[in-house]
Amino acid sequence: MNKQATRDAYGKALVELGRAYDDVMVLDADLSKSTKTAEFRAVFPERFFNAGIAEQNMMGMAAGLAACGKKVFASSFAIFATGRAFEQVRNSIAYSGLDVKVCATHSGITVGEDGGSHQSVEDISLMRSIPGMLVVVPCDGPSTRQAVLQLYQYSGPAYLRLGRASVPVVYEEMPDWKIGRGIRLREGKDCSIMACGIMVHKALQAAEELARQGLQAAVVDMHTIKPLDRDLVLEEARRSGAILTVEEHSIIGGLGSAVCEVVSENYPVPVKRMGIEDQFGQSGNPDELMDYYGLTVDKIIQNVCFLVKNKQK
Repeated sequence: MNKQATRDAYGKALVELGRAYDDVMVLDADLSKSTKTAEFRAVFPERFFNAGIAEQNMMGMAAGLAACGKKVFASSFAIFATGRAFEQVRNSIAYSGLDVKVCATHSGITVGEDGGSHQSVEDISLMRSIPGMLVVVPCDGPSTRQAVLQLYQYSGPAYLRLGRASVPVVYEEMPDWKIGRGIRLREGKDCSIMACGIMVHKALQAAEELARQGLQAAVVDMHTIKPLDRDLVLEEARRSGAILTVEEHSIIGGLGSAVCEVVSENYPVPVKRMGIEDQFGQSGNPDELMDYYGLTVDKIIQNVCFLVKNKQK
């Protein structure tokens, strides 16, 4: 099984963009080796700026460069980019509609031993709440590359959520991947699993096991949380009559909340949100943390079975 960290794919995609366009600027907050923006710095040092451990200043710098017509990619760990610099992202970037892409790595509990203070499980919710902010959560290396290339063409503020750990490659062959449009990876009539990020591969594994048990679960890579692909959500609601959302993020304000909003207002069906249940992360091995918080293939299977049984009542 091929694996690649989404942050690694991000670093390589930045270099690809830098070679194609001379207006690409990359900023980092003294974490370029970890966020992989160091790859861009090595090739284009004149277009790379290290703001130091000053994320709020970095977002202000990014806003200034964007106001001068540059395409800006600003990176740090998710907890700092969205939490510490929230006001600057909101007021300096989004309020003005500036073309800054906040590309944050080390999101979720798979940060591991760095612990709860560095495990951002609220970042999607925070960025999704900002008016006009695009929110994208790719599931693997190839889709991360597509996201970065398409974000260059997108005009306006955006948040790209990336991870620390290597993850299985879902897209060995790249489909018609487009920001704002989810991708149905597997058909199914009994339940629809909508996942993002690291949980997409786990959803596919669960669907395979469910098929052996006689249940057909659809799997959707809902990589764009905002704007959500409402048409696809409602299509799945009508097809299967039950939806399970799966994310390495709080169930409050993330993918699950976005799907519930669409379904409840337009075509009510049973929905179960699977993610971090109003808790902070904690220090530990990433795999053990995923087990502890119930982000497992077995838990997906259990929830699908519950939904199928519930919708039949």
